[in-house]
Amino acid sequence: MAEATFKEQAYEALSHVIDPELDVDLVSMGLIYDAKLTDEGVAEITMTLTIVGCPLTEWLADAIQKEIQKIKGIKEIEIEIVWEPAWSEEMMTREARVQLGIY
Repeated sequence: MAEATFKEQAYEALSHVIDPELDVDLVSMGLIYDAKLTDEGVAEITMTLTIVGCPLTEWLADAIQKEIQKIKGIKEIEIEIVWEPAWSEEMMTREARVQLGIY
């Protein structure tokens, strides 16, 4: 089997970061928009938050750093929070919506 791409590895790692308020991981929530690895070993994570001024921003950044650092070859991690496209419940996986009672 071919080795997983960095994006696949990153999404797998980030599926272990659970939002402590909602008890759903960031990937299932649809908060992770992209993950790239530069030739210099910089992991670039593009994500959004459910709300501007999210009180968990710093906690989430720390948790993301801890998980991404586990991937071989990572020298640095940059997290960019974007607001476009705006997050909506439709970005969540079906399982996440069911878990949260959103149908």
